[in-house]
Amino acid sequence: MKTVEKKEPSAPSVVKVKWIDGMRFVATDSMGHSIVMDASKQVGGEGSGFSPLQLLLAALGGCTGIDVVDIMRKQRQRVEGLEIVVSGERVEEPPRVYSKIHVEYRVKGEDVKEKAVKRAIQLSEEKYCSVGAMLKARAEISSSHSVQQT
Repeated sequence: MKTVEKKEPSAPSVVKVKWIDGMRFVATDSMGHSIVMDASKQVGGEGSGFSPLQLLLAALGGCTGIDVVDIMRKQRQRVEGLEIVVSGERVEEPPRVYSKIHVEYRVKGEDVKEKAVKRAIQLSEEKYCSVGAMLKARAEISSSHSVQQT
């Protein structure tokens, strides 16, 4: 008889967001990491930090980046650099959500295989990146990639 290990549900993620002044806020997680958010000058802020919607793009880039690096390592690819450029187009009417997001992967490494890069990106987009999965519900997400051999 096969024994199945039962997983305990994970604790909820908690982030505290505190208003500093003007339109500036600081978000802090339970480990003490923090990030500044601010509105642009056009809407009354100082532009001294990421806007909340820019953080969504950064979160997508970070989430898929972690996946791609992890998968490429498992494929024994010698990745020396990965830059991800995430751009988004917003709708005009409030709540002004992203309607289109494009993720551009720029992979750099020694003898990195094109097929391995494509597979890592595909797995991240289709299976592993939870941020992308959440954003797909409202936005069309596309991607492209390039490989620079060193």
